[in-house]
Amino acid sequence: MFKRSREKTETIDWGNGTSERLLVEEDGLGFTVAHTVVRAGTVSRLRYANHLEACYCIGGSGFVESKDGGTRIDLSPGVLYALDQHDPHLLIAGAHEDLELVSVFNPPLRGDERHDLTSPDFSSY
Repeated sequence: MFKRSREKTETIDWGNGTSERLLVEEDGLGFTVAHTVVRAGTVSRLRYANHLEACYCIGGSGFVESKDGGTRIDLSPGVLYALDQHDPHLLIAGAHEDLELVSVFNPPLRGDERHDLTSPDFSSY
């Protein structure tokens, strides 16, 4: 058993927000837990080629939308979405406040991954 607080983790700027990776690969639990902040008004084109991800909204608002626009999930506190097919997606934070998520990845992240949002493609790691 161990304890870790956000204040004791490195803050990773992943492009359109920050991620405090509370559990990572070296912890040996088989998954990652992160506190993710998506900056207000941003649009992030993301895809996790090597990980499955679930996100639970704890603050703010926004939405996640499939690459083709066929699926859109409105996000507000208490809503969870799961990317179970390595889905390319748009993560869009509301215009007036940051979107806060608890993100879980399987398999776990190393902890130092960052997105490249300058490409027209979906950023992947």
